[in-house]
Amino acid sequence: MAARVLSHRRVYSGKVLSLDVDEIDEPGGVRARREVIRHSGSVVILAVDDGERIALVRQYRYAVDDVLWEVPAGRQDPGESPEEGARRELEEEVGARADRVEEVLSFYASPGFCDEVMHLFRATGLTLVAARPDPDERIEVAWVSLAEARAMADRGEVKDAKTLTAILLEQERRRAR
Repeated sequence: MAARVLSHRRVYSGKVLSLDVDEIDEPGGVRARREVIRHSGSVVILAVDDGERIALVRQYRYAVDDVLWEVPAGRQDPGESPEEGARRELEEEVGARADRVEEVLSFYASPGFCDEVMHLFRATGLTLVAARPDPDERIEVAWVSLAEARAMADRGEVKDAKTLTAILLEQERRRAR
């Protein structure tokens, strides 16, 4: 089942995303104009140290004009596998290398207007190295217990969906042990 594209126009191409405006016939007979952000995909890393603490990074996010606590994440580079991207972002943002990286799940960030797929990984067997943030990143790293991460979410200090997803899935994984 797929939409029939009646017209397509790329209105913007940038470093992070592209914006398309399409006239379509959707399955079910809906004719619509859709504005769609095209994105190369992202990786999300739940880094768990030997003490079962998780890494959170704090940084300013212009789109929401706020400083957010998040699990490490970033854009998947062209030609890079999701696991390669996860390992790179973990080293860049947190300053850690993982012996084991396992994919937990992939999900759409906001499918109403964006095709971005986020690949969530759990990284363990960590060795600390020098962090290498991008020149435009100012990142603070904190290692917190899962209970503290959940309390931060409950207090509204963690607001982003990928981080909430990672925290809740890790809670469920530990309960099931």
